[in-house]
Amino acid sequence: MNHGHAALISALMVNPWFAALPPRLREFMVSRSTLIQLRPGEQLFRQGEMPRAWYGLVRGEVHLSTLREDGKEHIMSVAEVGNWVGEAGLIVMQPYLNNATARGHVEALALPREAFEELMGDAEFARAVAILVTGRFRMLYVGLYTTSLRSTRARIAQRLLLLAHGDATGTPQARQRVSVSQETLAMMLGITRQTLNSELKWFVQQGILRLGYRSIEVLSESELHQASEMHDS
Repeated sequence: MNHGHAALISALMVNPWFAALPPRLREFMVSRSTLIQLRPGEQLFRQGEMPRAWYGLVRGEVHLSTLREDGKEHIMSVAEVGNWVGEAGLIVMQPYLNNATARGHVEALALPREAFEELMGDAEFARAVAILVTGRFRMLYVGLYTTSLRSTRARIAQRLLLLAHGDATGTPQARQRVSVSQETLAMMLGITRQTLNSELKWFVQQGILRLGYRSIEVLSESELHQASEMHDS
């Protein structure tokens, strides 16, 4: 393994899914990929375009989002360093259903479609991808369930819990500080900034959260869990 590959693999190892792969698969993915750079607001891929590669984030974050009929953006999740995104389109060879937009400066590995297809012929890799896709499906299901049956306050709590665990990453250990602006959080939840601000004041008054500049600190994860179980009254 050359030094460059080792450094890239090390950066990606913060992701539990990637870290669990056998070394031979990690080396294959990195060695067959091209390192690309994105400026803030540039896109890894666009909704409706055919997939050409699978992307692993080495630096920075991307928002995975869709455009609503009214033209407003709905952010579905945030992918951070170590995440690989865009596999669904590659598996079925159908257009992307969402946009992947750089949040700040981003460096990513682009694994060509042909290399991804070659990897899918490896039973161990195919099983790992099945686990990855299933985990993301479960997150989507939880999001739909929360939207339909829970209060706005519970939805905010649930989204903050997901972000505390890395959102798309899903790390076992929650981080105390969530790097997200209120504008972005409102876009994730599909609510107005005013509604979000009003609800966040309740969390602050209860001593559950502390608001910072483009960040939210979780003071009590257990109480945030309790709030995420609130149903509409």
